[in-house]
Amino acid sequence: MNPAENKIRFVALGDSYTICEGADWEQSWPFILTKHLNETQVPTTLIANPSVTGWTTQDLIDKELPVYDESNPDFATLLIGVNDWVQKVPEEQFHKNLVLILDRMQAKLAVKTNLVLINIPDFGVTPKGAQYSGGRDISKGIADFNSIIEKEAKKRNLKVVDIYPTTQLMKNDPRLISSDELHPSAAEYALWEALIFPVVHSVLKK
Repeated sequence: MNPAENKIRFVALGDSYTICEGADWEQSWPFILTKHLNETQVPTTLIANPSVTGWTTQDLIDKELPVYDESNPDFATLLIGVNDWVQKVPEEQFHKNLVLILDRMQAKLAVKTNLVLINIPDFGVTPKGAQYSGGRDISKGIADFNSIIEKEAKKRNLKVVDIYPTTQLMKNDPRLISSDELHPSAAEYALWEALIFPVVHSVLKK
């Protein structure tokens, strides 16, 4: 028997913050998370990470959900929304898309709560973040979107990992920002994984 058949099939959906733009694949938080789960007797294999930099919730619906469905996941993570805000997608449309995504993701899971959400980081603290503000308050805008994520997760009894405060550390520590001066560095992604891992571990060990 193939040992992989006994492992939890993990799919990570999202955008640049899940493919981990600015870091190597082995430095991405989904890769590190999978490694740590295996080291703590939660046999897991990362089946797919179709995340792409710049993608919105609509892109995820159109291009990532088909990959998700084909992957037959046992567990998944979702981190999406920053590009909706940057591209001025209305809150109502973001919420509508999020509901569709969560409905589709949960429908594929045997255990409906084996889905962990990660909220949107505050990219406004990076040197180039302001270039993508469109004259708006980035921190407030992201916080508003995160509130939608939190409320929708609560309705479904899903866990949300709050990385927003940790991402604000990038403001005063250039080591946490990648060379493009917009995305996190490997060191920042590692901080995220340190927050994500215990939540995921608790969900999967039930």
